[in-house]
Amino acid sequence: MKAKYTNYVLNFKIPGGTSRGVLTTKESFFIAIHDMEKVGLGEVGVLRGLSFDDVPELETQIAWTCENIHLGLDELYQANQQFPSIQFALEQAFSHLENGFEHFPSAFTQRQSHQPINGLIWMGDLAFMRDQVAKRLDEGFTTLKMKVGAIGWEEEKSILSALRKEFSEDQLELRVDANGAFELEEAVEISKYLRDISVHSMEQPIKAGRNEELAKAVEQMHISVALDESLIGMIEHKQKKELLETIRPQYIILKPSFIGGWKGADEWIELAAERDIQWWATSALESNVGLNAIAQWTFTKSNSIPQGLGTGSLFTNNIEGPYNVEGGLLKVKKDILTDWDLSSLKSIL
Repeated sequence: MKAKYTNYVLNFKIPGGTSRGVLTTKESFFIAIHDMEKVGLGEVGVLRGLSFDDVPELETQIAWTCENIHLGLDELYQANQQFPSIQFALEQAFSHLENGFEHFPSAFTQRQSHQPINGLIWMGDLAFMRDQVAKRLDEGFTTLKMKVGAIGWEEEKSILSALRKEFSEDQLELRVDANGAFELEEAVEISKYLRDISVHSMEQPIKAGRNEELAKAVEQMHISVALDESLIGMIEHKQKKELLETIRPQYIILKPSFIGGWKGADEWIELAAERDIQWWATSALESNVGLNAIAQWTFTKSNSIPQGLGTGSLFTNNIEGPYNVEGGLLKVKKDILTDWDLSSLKSIL
């Protein structure tokens, strides 16, 4: 058994704006395990500036992991405890080695069922954001997640207000994602208006690490709070438990590339269930290889909340796979095992 890796830079079709800045590219690495005639592929879905393992030694660790691939999944997963994106890539690669791209056979992979997902509204100027809203609605989305906290609340408020005037709560679910942009008092005040127009939740109203303030936000805000960035870097079981005990959010958001893949996400789900905390999963802007691994796992959890898995069409040079988004649903449109174009990864395959 041997392994190789390569760097791959995904290019955005349209720059993606967040309160942390504008994204034009997204870097990934791919690990390919070779065992006899079989190949197993996994994506190291690091997100620069956000991932816990966005550190100078990341590529050195990927190389070490490939050199020691003979140690197997369990030992390498443990050895990469500080590198959750590598852990997820290993889970994918070893599964792909045995099962091909059908990691979790289900009605979803067999094209008998689909997954509801939210439409994403990136930050930008008012005209740009309004244009995105119109496109997502035309595409049939019934849940929209809008980034807030950058262009000014009054402008963002006007977009949300217009949406709610046109579509009732039953017709359109609205979520907002602050990416930690607000202070406590500001978040609480804004949440009054969001409650009045029936916004579902706000993701990460206050920066990660400010746990006492986040706990107060959960108590004082007038809509539900979902933790996202706060989960990053929580490696030990005790840390995760303490985070949920301290803040007690209504929701957590699971990005497998940030939290140790399927195994790490399962641990969060178990801890959340014990505390009546709900969850949904989102991609971390992986290519279709990583998205495939997240989407299949998510479907097996029978979670009816629309998931954040509509990122496959963001890039000009994505790895072509069998997925499509129609009517606010993520669908497997072709054969999950065979309909992939991996030519851009031929250097490691």
